[in-house]
Amino acid sequence: MKKFDKLSGIAAPLRMINVDTDIIIPKQFLKTIKRSGLGIHAFHDIRYNEDGTPKAEFVLNKLEYKNASILITGENFGCGSSREHAPWAILDMGITCVIAPSFADIFYNNSCKNGILPIQLPQDQVDQLMDEAETNPEAALEIDLEKQTIKRGNKLSFEFEIDPARKHSLLNGLDDIDLTLEKKARIVNFETTDKQKRSWLYKEA
Repeated sequence: MKKFDKLSGIAAPLRMINVDTDIIIPKQFLKTIKRSGLGIHAFHDIRYNEDGTPKAEFVLNKLEYKNASILITGENFGCGSSREHAPWAILDMGITCVIAPSFADIFYNNSCKNGILPIQLPQDQVDQLMDEAETNPEAALEIDLEKQTIKRGNKLSFEFEIDPARKHSLLNGLDDIDLTLEKKARIVNFETTDKQKRSWLYKEA
């Protein structure tokens, strides 16, 4: 998993609430177990017309937001079924941070496990960031995970909360397997001690 420390990028405002995982990545694209290649299908039903052409009104199709690395959106983002393909798809299209007033728990956890920083802010702060992103789309939004701050030039500056364990994983690029391997010495020590206490458990059949 790629480390997340600081991010300076274009923020795209998606003024929608209750964006569920079927909107993020529709069920017909869940056949793969690969994490790459899903970005083209992200937000498919609201991103493309029936003939496959891009919908001009969809925010991520607009020229000023095509290279966005930050998504600002409404409450309850990522609700619905617990498909890990949703953060895979968002990450594959270049989005590494999502800002919203609230997230579905499973989506939030899956995002952190895949290198996406989900930031929860009060509604009024999200609204201010949305307004700025719409008014001045070319201005970069700066996110510092270590300091837990969001800045928009000299106009806006907010702090955000994040669980220390999630912060540690993102800063160091550690997925669940890496976190387990951090405890390798303790695991080996336990196995050695336990083997002495209960040797019959370790006998080969």
